[in-house]
Amino acid sequence: MALTKSNDEVDAMRRGGALLSVALQTAVDAVKQGVTMAQLDDIATKVIVDGGGKPSFMGYKNGSGEPFPSTMCVSVNNEIVHGLGNRDITLREGDIVGLDIGLWLDGLCTDMAVTVPVGKINKERLALLRATRDAMYAGVDAAIVGNTVLDIGGAIEDAIDQKKYGIVKGLVGHGVGHKVHEAPHVPNYRGKFSPVKLVPNMCIAIEPMLTTGSDSITTAKDGWTITTVDGSDAGHFEVTLVITENGPEILTPQPDVGI
Repeated sequence: MALTKSNDEVDAMRRGGALLSVALQTAVDAVKQGVTMAQLDDIATKVIVDGGGKPSFMGYKNGSGEPFPSTMCVSVNNEIVHGLGNRDITLREGDIVGLDIGLWLDGLCTDMAVTVPVGKINKERLALLRATRDAMYAGVDAAIVGNTVLDIGGAIEDAIDQKKYGIVKGLVGHGVGHKVHEAPHVPNYRGKFSPVKLVPNMCIAIEPMLTTGSDSITTAKDGWTITTVDGSDAGHFEVTLVITENGPEILTPQPDVGI
């Protein structure tokens, strides 16, 4: 499978990313004390379907062949990613909730995520969300022609105060477009990854995940939800972008999450 997309395919991903951003903003706007994860998922699903798209996570199968049951991954507090969005769990004041969403439109897929405060959150959680978002944008700035995916990982790592935050190393960003997940791996730190060069029309998802404690992770009994081992909080932000001769172009504009 090609690492790059045609101009027509990139145009399709622009359209898909615009719709996905609207769907996520609509869900973000509905986040409040008393709303359930399943209600947020229904809200996002309606926007995608009404816009002519199809949720890309729903029915996606993991290594055990278990299909994902919802449009969004909804992950709260110490849940890092892949929380089941169909759960009848009510959000509480002071929680932080990760919303990760993807769609197919015109045969191409896009992917994005934010972590959102539920009402007023404490200063430690607010700082975590800001640090994660800033790290993502540091990675975006490094996504230029001639660099490699390792430069993205290094830029993300350098943007993080590792005395305060753990960088989740067991999960990475990825190529996207023809499939939900495709090559190359896009790390969030310096590590032993293939130094894939960034070239025009390469489409990737950059998604740092930080914790307020250890970077050790575990998978819940549902086979999907990934949590911190030590119970510490986690933040997650993600954008899909295309590499261009003029720099990175974000295809999934980030919604306003109030931080």
